[in-house]
This record gives sequence, structure tokens and C-alpha cells, in this order.
Amino acid sequence: MTALLEINELKVQLHTGRQPVRAVDGLSLAIRPGETFALLGESGCGKSMTALSIMRLLPEAGEITHGSICLNGDELLALPESAMREVRGNRIGMIFQEPMLSLNPVMTTGAQIEEVLLQHSNLRGAAAQTRILELLRQVGIPDPARRIKEYPFQFSGGMKQRVMIAMALASKPELLIADEPTTALDVTIQAQVLDLMRNLQRQENMAILLITHDLGVVAEIAQRIAVMYAGEIIETADQESFFQSPAHPYSHKLFAALPTRKKRNQKLIVIQGNVPALSHVFTGCRFADRCDHAWEKCHKIIPPWVEISPQHRVRCHLYPEHSVEALSDIAHATTDNLPASVDAPGLDSDNLLLNVNDLKVHFPVHKGLFKRAAGYVKAVDGVSLQINHGRTLALVGESGCGKTTVGKGIMQLITVTSGSIRVQDEELSKLNRKQLLKKRTEFQIIFQDPYSSLNPRMRIIEIIKEGMQALGRYSDKLSTQKKNEHNIDTLLMQVGLPVEAKWRYPHEFSGGQRQRIAIARALAVNPQLLICDEPTSALDVSVQAQILNLLKTLQQERKLAYLLITHNIAVVDYLADEVAVMYLGRIVENGRTEEVLDAPKHPYTQALLSAVPIYEPGTQREVIRLQGEPPSPADVPQGCYFHPRCPHVMPICREIYPATSRFSATHTTYCHLYHSVSQEPQDFQ
Repeated sequence: MTALLEINELKVQLHTGRQPVRAVDGLSLAIRPGETFALLGESGCGKSMTALSIMRLLPEAGEITHGSICLNGDELLALPESAMREVRGNRIGMIFQEPMLSLNPVMTTGAQIEEVLLQHSNLRGAAAQTRILELLRQVGIPDPARRIKEYPFQFSGGMKQRVMIAMALASKPELLIADEPTTALDVTIQAQVLDLMRNLQRQENMAILLITHDLGVVAEIAQRIAVMYAGEIIETADQESFFQSPAHPYSHKLFAALPTRKKRNQKLIVIQGNVPALSHVFTGCRFADRCDHAWEKCHKIIPPWVEISPQHRVRCHLYPEHSVEALSDIAHATTDNLPASVDAPGLDSDNLLLNVNDLKVHFPVHKGLFKRAAGYVKAVDGVSLQINHGRTLALVGESGCGKTTVGKGIMQLITVTSGSIRVQDEELSKLNRKQLLKKRTEFQIIFQDPYSSLNPRMRIIEIIKEGMQALGRYSDKLSTQKKNEHNIDTLLMQVGLPVEAKWRYPHEFSGGQRQRIAIARALAVNPQLLICDEPTSALDVSVQAQILNLLKTLQQERKLAYLLITHNIAVVDYLADEVAVMYLGRIVENGRTEEVLDAPKHPYTQALLSAVPIYEPGTQREVIRLQGEPPSPADVPQGCYFHPRCPHVMPICREIYPATSRFSATHTTYCHLYHSVSQEPQDFQ
């Protein structure tokens, strides 16, 4: 079949310093009509720069120095800018990585889609409005006639992503470029977006270039895969070949870095070092410095393409001397064991560290001239949870369910409406400001975005020192300054950073390194509990493995307890001892990790777990589709909060909130499907 998009020997340079950065260095690929082609790799390897080159939207410092980009026979690099504007949004649509940054905050969503139609079609007036409503329905936006008049801030993350898809598909493009279309989305929303892209592709015979670092998403929708590293493609294969027998050592490392329950007592394999600087000319394999199998030839000679099978090629000196199976055995033999897990039996008073009982955080909704409270947003509506010393409790659920608010409420960073929070059996609500400041040394929080939570104008040593000074754990006396600095040096080494890093600023570090700095700052006051809010969100799998290994090791060494706030079920399976599933401000199911993940009882938990992408070859899943969006916490439904979306809804669900149903000493749920005193389903029909 003739290729729709064909790229040959593309080279892109960024002129940002003394030496040009070769962001894309000799890339070639071909995408057929109706095909999904995945470009896989770590941050900084050139994936997004490839997409911007196709669209000719490179930053001012960027320049295409060599190569060819043909769309259905038309050379895009030869087109004048006026003609290229007709290609963008018309023949090629693009979903950008961060929808909030791509949507205009002062324009309604309808007006933004209309801009595309005005540019690339003859639709005007009522015809354009009809087409906009059709697009919003097509991408699954409920009540499009009302939401067409709303602004981006009034949409959830998943809804904003759907609006971006609607804009990209407005002119029925031949090619859709999706740059990390599901990064940081909940698994339920991710499943909906992937399902939407598949259906639209079938209807329009549209080709998709999927740019991602998520192997689960690749396994879900891609037919062919290219692995990119340091500006070039190092392996290409069809989906089946790649997931059954990846060939390049880098590909093996990506799979080995994925967290699973089988690896709970093992360290995840990480790729040591970083992607090499792209400002110098390579004389050998670009992965050689990080490869466990490299030898002298790898450092001196650029590896040629080797054909493993008709649909599978790799750039590596290991072939054809080694088989793919032999390399796989070598890769899996390098895993180290961790010490045994901390033994923490039942939730007794001697072992209990954190005890939260009926926590409520309600935010008033002010209306009218005098700003009277006309209602309340019930962000957290009666949450109870307990964490033992040295244990990990994962709090999971969709965005907006109140997970982060629970963490901030425990930290007393927001005003709690009611409920009890006890740390070491001391009630936090009864402490005055001075007492609370002293108590905060026992529990700390790691925020979701380390870059936003680190002061960009302070060096790392100042950032860590500031927290210690605020909580009375740092002395400015000359006699103790050396000891304090030695403690900071030890802390940096403990989180895997060099001592000299303390003199650098946050912008000089990678995302994973900034997360390590945030962890070091939290550990500086010797806490017993860490609240980890999405600690690996949007990180590459190799960087995620480093952070998870670090958290595991620190827990063993310091007997730390974690409240892990996340939507990544694989991370939960690897790290957590217990799981609490949250929906619309309330916990709907909780228990040991294996109880909840292997035998979920609540319909919401079942839907949540069914939406998790599976990357193991030959494994099938059946996604439970939830109707609509979660109700607003400002207007929660009567009865069970989940009943408007539940596939098993009964009349009683609309009237009464369910009581506790217990399946074991540790496994409970709140659902009318079960008797409150037994584990047998109850028939109310």
C-alpha cells in the first residue's frame, strides 16, 4: 500500500547555544492510510520535535536542515507558508500535549472550533453551528448545545482533550498527529479517548501518528511502532513482534522498568544515566554509555539496520550474533531483590500512625451582591482512613474526586469543615499554630508538580534549608552549620543526587531529578509519614522506575508510611499495601491491594480497573463503559453518589446511600448489590 506520510532522512537543529542541538538526526518513517503508527521513547529524544517538523511549527530557534516530508505525494518542505496554512488543520490535524495551554481561555469552545471551520471550509452561520454540535456529540461531550457556549476552564481535563480532538477533526484530516493525547488523564477518561480515536479512524480511514511514552496506550491502538532514542529511530516493528520480542537493549529496559505486582519485592530495572546531549556528533551507538551489553565496537561504529523479520528491524551491533530470546533472558536476569516488606499487622493503637475519621471539606459557593453562601462544594464528604507505621495506602480515583483535597486537609493546608485527623494519636484540629508547626515535622507532602513547588530563584541547598528552618530543624549557629550541611549532603546522596547539585537551580534538572529534590526537601525534617500526590505523573517509565525504587528503599531504611495519591494502577500494584477507591468525595471501597485489584466489588472500582491498558501479549480486556461524567460536587445526587453512571443501578440506589458491606477483616465496600453483613449479592429487583 502507498504511504500517506513519508519522511526521509529528516534532520532538525535547534540553535540555542554555541553548538547546534541535533534534535532530530536522520529520521525516516512511513505511515499508511488508516494506520496507527506509534513513536515511542523518553522525553528529550525528539518525538514532539518530529511532529512539529511535519506541521512546520518549529520554534524560532529550530531549523530543518535536511530531508523530505511528503504527504500523499506533496512535498511539505517545499510549500510556501500560505499553502502550509491550508495543510494545517485541514489535511493534517494535531492534538497537542497540554490542552489547557492550547485552548484560548477567553474564547468559548464553540468559537474556537468555528475558527477552524472558517479557515478550512465554506460553512458559515447555522451550518457551522450544526457542524460544531455534530463534532461535540461525536467526541462524547454531553449536552453540546449548552457546552458550546462555555469556556475551557469550565471543562475537566478529559473534556478539554475531547474539545482538542473535535478541533483537530473538524475538517476531516487525512492524518492526525496525537502528541501524548492521554498523558495525566484518568484511566477511565483515557479509555474513552482511545476508543473515540479508534472509532473516528474507522469512520474516516484516517491515519494516526501517536507520540507517547506509555506502552499500555501503544498496545491498545497501534499497528506499527518505532522506538526513538537521542534523535533517531533505533527499532521498528509491528505491534505483535514488538510486544512479544523487543530487540534493542533500550526497548528491553523500557519493559523491565514497568511496575507490576510480580516485582513488588524487587527493584525495578532503571536505565542508568540520561539521554546524551544532542549537541555533539556521535561516532558510535547513541545508547552505548547506558547499555549493559556494549563493547568497544559500540562506542566507535554507528550500528547499521539489521532485519530480525520482514516487519522487524533494529539498529544494534548485538545482531545477528545474538537472538532476541537470548537478549531477553539477559535483561531479566539483572533484577535486584529488596528487603522483605515491613511487617505491620492489624490497625491497632500501638501501630497506628494516621487515623482520619469522617473528614469533610466543604467549600462555600457565594452568590449575590452580599456574597452569601448559596450552597457548598462537597470536595471531601466523610472520608475515613488509617495508615500503619511503615505501610503504604493508595488513594485512587478520577480527577476531581477529592484525593488531593484529602491530602491537603490532612496537612492542614486548607480549612477542614469537620472530622478528626489524628497523627500519633494527637488530634491536629486542637493544635494552635505553633504546636501544629512543630507537629508538621512528623508528616510532609510531595506535590504533584515538583517544578511549580520549587522556588526557581533559590538554589537547592537554600530550598532544603528553608524547610528545615521553618520547622525548627536547622540551626544558623556557626558550631552546627557544618553538621547541618553534612546532613543535607547525606540527604542528597540518599535520594540519588550528587552533592554538588546543591549549588544548582531547579531549572537545571530533569523532571525526575526535580522530583528527587522535592522528596529530599520533605525528608529533611525526618517525617514518619509522606503524602505523595501523583509522584510519578507524566514521568517517563525509566524515570518513574527510579522514583519508585527510591520510595521503596526509603521506606525500608526509614520505616516511612506513605499516603499515595494516584490514578496509576500499575504503581498502586507495585507499591501499595492497601487501597482506598474514592468517588465524588467519598471512599466507595477499600482493602488490601490484592483484595481490591483482584476481586473488586463496587461497580465503580470494576469500571476503573477494566479501563487500565494491558500491554502483555495475548491478554484481552473488556472495558466497562461508564455513561456521562461524574456529577458536580456542588450538586451531589440523592442516594448512592454513583447511581447516575452505574450499570447495575436499582431503585433503592436513588434513595438511600448504601451501608458498609464487609468481605473480610480488611475488605469493605458501600454498595446495595451486597448485604451489609455478608458477601453475597443482594437482589433488589
